[in-house]
This record gives sequence, structure tokens and C-alpha cells, in this order.
Amino acid sequence: MTTGTEIINQFEKFCDPSLAESWDHVGLQIGNPDKPVTRIMTTLDVRPEVVDEAIERQVDFIFAHHPVMFHPAKDLDTRNPQNAMYAKILNNGITVYAAHTNLDSVNGGMNDWLADQLQLQDTVPLVEKDIDPATGIPRGMGRIGQLQHAMNVDEFADYCLKVFNINGLRLIAKKGDTRQIKRVAVLGGSGSEFYQTAVDKHADAYVTGDVSYHVAHDILANGLVVVDPGHHIECVAVKGLHQLLEEWKQKNNWSVDIIETSINTEPFRFVTK
Repeated sequence: MTTGTEIINQFEKFCDPSLAESWDHVGLQIGNPDKPVTRIMTTLDVRPEVVDEAIERQVDFIFAHHPVMFHPAKDLDTRNPQNAMYAKILNNGITVYAAHTNLDSVNGGMNDWLADQLQLQDTVPLVEKDIDPATGIPRGMGRIGQLQHAMNVDEFADYCLKVFNINGLRLIAKKGDTRQIKRVAVLGGSGSEFYQTAVDKHADAYVTGDVSYHVAHDILANGLVVVDPGHHIECVAVKGLHQLLEEWKQKNNWSVDIIETSINTEPFRFVTK
């Protein structure tokens, strides 16, 4: 018998909750982790359709990247879809755990997975947080490293479409920019506030999501190329978390099944003229 607490303790040896940003809400979200776990499902988001899938597939532990209870509930009126989802999770005895900005900062976590997709070499944290006491290696959000081969701006945008398997993205670059992209920074989620760090660390291009209009103008003025492929590229966490849990399952002889959600939680669709 394996409990949720055993799973959480193993994960937090790898990814300490203290790595999370002060505004974040990581860790146990809903449920009782002391209950036995038979099936874990990894997901980027916990949305009503994901919960329905978990119930249908007899999942009793959801391991997510994005917190399900990011903002406290003001009431438990189940006419509210979010509250109705909480009730469904509880009624079906599901435990929900989330690793968010701590997974973004840990070595071997979210931003390494994204850097691997871009095949960046010689990577280091973009925004250094601390030094891992166990290894002496810096930890922090984002990564910056070198592409295997330089490419121009349009080629790099096309490359991002392919490696992230997306139908569209927003490119922030001056018209006629002929530079070669070689040194690249990446930070999953909403990382536009760190564009100046990418500039200071001599990135040719920065890949991050949710860039706002006025920040995009500031980026142009600073001469940085930015590719905004959206927040949902963090779906790499579904596979990444699955692989980590499988490794620990073998190591600890956990008697659990580990599956990945089949739900695409991207809320946006790209409409072209």
C-alpha cells in the first residue's frame, strides 16, 4: 500500500516547496494525502474536464503543475463551476497536489524540460535563486544556453512552432531584423517581467508566455527578440512529472499506476485570416 504522503515526501526531497515564490500556493491542494493511492494522473491544469477524466479513469491522486486553489474560495456555492469542481473532487475521494514555481526553479524540472525541447546546450538558470546545498549547483527560474546551430529570426520562430507542437505564436522583433539567434533564454509560463535579465545576460532571443502590449514595446526598444508561444507549452510537465514518478515507483516499489491526462487544457485557439 502506498499513500499520498509517501509520494509527496519523495517528491519534496527532489523539489522543496521552499523554492516556490512567496505569492505561490504549492503543495497539497485538496483531499487527504494519508489515504492509500492506487492511480496517479499527471496534468498541467486541474479543470472540470480533467476531474471528470480522473473520475472516469479511477484516479485517486492528481499531480498538477498549476495550483487548483490559486485564489481562496470566498464561499462554497456549487453553482460556481470552480466550487462545483472542488465538491466533485472531495465527493470522489481524490487528492490533488501541485508543484508550481518550485518545479520551475528546481534543477531537472520544468525549465530544464523546456530547454531540452529547444535542445539548448550549456544551460544555467536565467534568474538565479540560490545554490542547491546538496550539489553546489545554482537553482532558479528559466534557463539560458546555446542553440546547436544559429538561425535567423524567422527560422527560430518556425523552430519554436515545431518543437512546442503549436499552431501559432507571437513574435516580438523589429521589422527586417537580420540577426542570427544563437544564445536563447526560456522561462515557462508568464516570464515577461524577466526580459531585462535576458538582455543583461546577452540572450539573442527569449522564449516566454503572456507578454503584454506595453511590455512588448519595451522589449522592442531594448532590441531583444521574444517568442511568445503561450503559457500552455508548460504541458511538458505532464510527461516530465510522469517520468519522475515512474522512476520513484521503481525505486520505492510503489504499488500504483501512473497515467497522463489526455485533456488539452489550452484555453486559446488561433484564428487566422
